[in-house]
Amino acid sequence: MIIQTNIPLKDKNWFQTGGPAKLFCEPHNGAEFASALAYAQTHNEPIFVLGQGANILISDDGFDGLVIRPALKNITFETNADGLLVKAGSGVSMSDLIEWCLDHNILGLEEFSGIPGTVGGSVFINLHYFQFLLEHFLVSAHVIEKTTGTIMPVNRAWFNFGYDYSTLHEHNYFLVDATFALKKATDLEVAFARGRRTEIIRHRAARYPITHTCGSFFRNFHPHEVTLESNGKKMIYTAYYLDKIGAKGTLSVGDAIVSHQHANMLVNRGKATSTDIVQLVQLMQKKVRDQFDIVPQPECELVGFKEWPLL
Repeated sequence: MIIQTNIPLKDKNWFQTGGPAKLFCEPHNGAEFASALAYAQTHNEPIFVLGQGANILISDDGFDGLVIRPALKNITFETNADGLLVKAGSGVSMSDLIEWCLDHNILGLEEFSGIPGTVGGSVFINLHYFQFLLEHFLVSAHVIEKTTGTIMPVNRAWFNFGYDYSTLHEHNYFLVDATFALKKATDLEVAFARGRRTEIIRHRAARYPITHTCGSFFRNFHPHEVTLESNGKKMIYTAYYLDKIGAKGTLSVGDAIVSHQHANMLVNRGKATSTDIVQLVQLMQKKVRDQFDIVPQPECELVGFKEWPLL
């Protein structure tokens, strides 16, 4: 495994912004992953593990440490008393995993069609689409400990999954692979699932921007954070407040703009910098704070910033 220096990250994330990585590597197996972690430990370098970069904003200064982009891309399956289990490396894209499953007459994960990300990133954030959560399918995994490089098996409970959350957010462990409980299907069922996959992707493209974005930038509010109610329920949806301040399709800084399709999604129109995006986010936060006395907080992960740049 080669550790490279001064590698651009702008082409490795969905916003298409940000500076370079001081150090960069792509381990292809657990041993190489452990070697990369050992290198960072020995040289006292901070670590960031990068997937497809679909839910991150990288500083224009880049990342002053080691960026690890796992290239663990094996997919296998087995059947046992618990049913059909599919094991995928953390570097496998969810799109490729879904296609592999359909090619092998295996169903379940197609509900996540059209959502960018690797297996590693998807488990990290507990990927979700309407009522479907990735935790509903994950049964076990292997994770690698940051300081020792020890790889250990864990079960679903270890992840302590929540909405947009897993134990991996503590950055003490990184995903090596994950095993999902899925189901065998007939050719007819697979044909139906492929049609459903196409329709899900079409539906997402009609509702959301599909390039140069990180998806929803802000998380939804927790019920205790808001007072506004609708039909007896707390109004927790951040997009509601952003719609009310007129953000959709209008607020912009430089080439960064709030999508005309969704008020909680920001888009790089081509030449935006991460600084432009940060300034736009600050503007959105201030407008919501001034009108509703609450401050939206990001679910997009900020990478490489020396100081917290948001409210």
